[in-house]
Amino acid sequence: MRPYVASVADKQYRVGEVAKFAGVSIRTLHHYDQIGILRPSERSTSGYRLYSADDLLRLQQIQIGRSQGLPLKKILDLLDDPNTDRRTILLRQRAALRETLAKTGTMIASIDAALQLLECNETTQRKSESAIMSTTIQPQDLFAGFDPAQYQDEAARRWGESDIYNESIRRTKDYSDGDWRTLRDDIEDIESRFAEALRTGTAHDSPQTLAIAEAHRQHIDRWFYACSPEMHHSLAAMYTGDPRFSAHYERRITGLAEYIAAAIKANSNAPSS
Repeated sequence: MRPYVASVADKQYRVGEVAKFAGVSIRTLHHYDQIGILRPSERSTSGYRLYSADDLLRLQQIQIGRSQGLPLKKILDLLDDPNTDRRTILLRQRAALRETLAKTGTMIASIDAALQLLECNETTQRKSESAIMSTTIQPQDLFAGFDPAQYQDEAARRWGESDIYNESIRRTKDYSDGDWRTLRDDIEDIESRFAEALRTGTAHDSPQTLAIAEAHRQHIDRWFYACSPEMHHSLAAMYTGDPRFSAHYERRITGLAEYIAAAIKANSNAPSS
């Protein structure tokens, strides 16, 4: 987001204008006002919210924090910490983003290595693996920037002895690239439908939203492990309790993690048709 101070120092903006150039919804700004993380400095005589340059800087910091996966409560505590000034917060955010940028650059390099390897493989029919790897690409180049062990270790620690963990490993180990594309497209569609339902004010326990929740359960059941309504109900707590899941959903629209969890719980309690 470009700096606003020079151009907006003496201006005030209504909520619709802020939503447009900040790339957030009006509903999100209303929510920020309600929870106290971003209250407009003034209101017009007609009661419209008016945002100052200082408000926009605060919104920028909120957006940066959200992009880093921080929950709103953590961002609020950081912004309102009397021992931390705005400059310090910005410097910390810049340092964190530079670190993320460095990691992203390394991962992009690994993708470039994979693309180069694919091109080599496609243009050299029936070439042996050892011959392919004798090019400038080394096997370790394909995994630069990735640390899957942290997730594998956690999964094994939490569910390693469970049937669902073992079933998930058994099913996914033989998935083709096409399978993974279909899986990702499926969950992208489901999450987009959830976000649209929330955006349009559809109740979490409406028939429309319950149908999306059921599609979510069936997605897990199809691709990973047998997911009963009871199991799905248990998973819902993780979507709001684990900040990584929350951050994933909240990037789409504020409140989505809680909305999905509530829909799943409502669907698991709905009577069978």
